[in-house]
Amino acid sequence: MTDTLPDLHAAFIARIRDEVARDARLIALLAGGSYVHGGFDAHSDLDFIVLVDDQKYSEVLASRRRFAERIGELLAAFTGEHVGEPRLLICLYGPPLIHVDLKFATLADLDRCVERPSVLFARDPHKVNARLDSAAIAWPNATPDWFEQRAWIWLHYGATKLARGEIFEAIGMLAFFREQILGPMLHRRAGRPQRGVRRIETLEQHSLERLSNTVPACDAASVRNAFVAAAGMYLDLRNDAPPRETVGHMPQAVLSYLETAFCAATPPAQDRQARDPVA
Repeated sequence: MTDTLPDLHAAFIARIRDEVARDARLIALLAGGSYVHGGFDAHSDLDFIVLVDDQKYSEVLASRRRFAERIGELLAAFTGEHVGEPRLLICLYGPPLIHVDLKFATLADLDRCVERPSVLFARDPHKVNARLDSAAIAWPNATPDWFEQRAWIWLHYGATKLARGEIFEAIGMLAFFREQILGPMLHRRAGRPQRGVRRIETLEQHSLERLSNTVPACDAASVRNAFVAAAGMYLDLRNDAPPRETVGHMPQAVLSYLETAFCAATPPAQDRQARDPVA
């Protein structure tokens, strides 16, 4: 990290570095996220990996909230089971408010990383850097088959919400589809790691305009149109790296179901007005 850090973040890094150095059970402090891959600004989170001595790991994990409380004014914290990472403690400090992720790991956990973290402190820097030098570092990009097997199921699932008249559920499913499918595929097209919709606004304007068509207003016709746009955008992005096998009857089956779902969610008079605005 060569950029100048905001004062709030720099002060927090200094505090946690000092606290790790004071605790003999902890062997290193690493930083990842925006700190290493760029785009760090005053609104960025801090993503830390706290390396723990193997023999003390269970003890430290059981007392991790107390560790978090020692490094600042901890307002709230919870563990990361929802993202499949129970070792993670997600914290909010302040004011001023700052989001901090603390992942407690052992040296062996560095054998596979999604990015190479920066070493902020280590009792044995050579040992930690040697482990990182030999690590398998790869961003967890999804394959074309992963996208294909999920896209049509999720589009249909969202359409079932529309059919029931659950407009907010359907809108939420479109946001999920952008995060899981369209955003990563747009990043793939741009030759970037698949990071959901993170900084998607930096892509070329045509892609952003198409993506904006998948953001509906709170009415059945707009939701239907957004699902159609999402399906069309997926098909276009799929051409960049086709899956080995496509799902049968798609997109026709989903598009047909969307029309049925729209009719089910729309009273006849509203249906006619949506199809013919001048009627």
